[in-house]
Amino acid sequence: MAKVTKKQRLGRGLNAILNDPTKAIAKASDKGANEVVGNILEIPIGLIEVNPFQPRKKFDAMQLQELATSIESLGVIQPITVRKLAENKYQLVSGERRFRASKLNGMQTIPAYIRLANDQEMLEMALVENIQRAELDPIEVALSYKQLIEQVDLTQEEMSKRVGKKRSTITNYLRLLKLHPIVQTGMRDGFLSMGHGRALINCTNEDEQLDVYEKILKDKLSVRQTEELVKALKNKDTSDKKEVAEIPQHIIAAKEALTEFFGSNISIKRDKKGKGSISIPFYSDADFNRIKKLIQ
Repeated sequence: MAKVTKKQRLGRGLNAILNDPTKAIAKASDKGANEVVGNILEIPIGLIEVNPFQPRKKFDAMQLQELATSIESLGVIQPITVRKLAENKYQLVSGERRFRASKLNGMQTIPAYIRLANDQEMLEMALVENIQRAELDPIEVALSYKQLIEQVDLTQEEMSKRVGKKRSTITNYLRLLKLHPIVQTGMRDGFLSMGHGRALINCTNEDEQLDVYEKILKDKLSVRQTEELVKALKNKDTSDKKEVAEIPQHIIAAKEALTEFFGSNISIKRDKKGKGSISIPFYSDADFNRIKKLIQ
């Protein structure tokens, strides 16, 4: 007869507690909770539901297959974390990649660290653990921080302590959510780094932001090149504003008269030395000929 180890006896005892309908442990005050919390058990995969608070929404199929191959050879080295909902029912807190990869291998059970938590605590645990451990893209991290602020009611200072990140780091992530949705999608798909995103935040004009985004993709701009391009655009905008502000009132009045005369929105530029230009737009060949006759 095979020798039964102390660990095996403990495992069977814990499984009996977890699966006994009369001991439906769901919170720390329930009888037997102290015998469950903090222990690692082999739990049937079919009894575990995925985490509804998981910030990661996309899982790379190739990376999952690589992890599945590793698990097939070495097993699940780091147990997943679950919370017990009721008898024979568990919910993932963290470790969804390991959970999915194990299912790919057709595994029947998976080692799991047992925790007890209400929905509020579950959300916080899931978000904090994923921010700290998972390789989330910058937008997923930013959305996780946003969820913590809005749903768990944490300040940035409190969140800084929970996740072990500087407050300035959290602020930088949250600012990414101000980017145009197309740019955010580019970051989620890996076309842009967080550095590119931080540089693009300084493009307050959405059209300019999208133009720079397209140029980054087309010319494969580095973060440094992107910063310089955005800086040049900002300097140009500032320069244009200064020129408009320096136009004397009599020229502004003349601009209005010329606009009325030509029937086109005349633009006038003038530098500090008094030099400038007048631009008369036209919208078709017929419009050009109309303006030409007025000049003649």
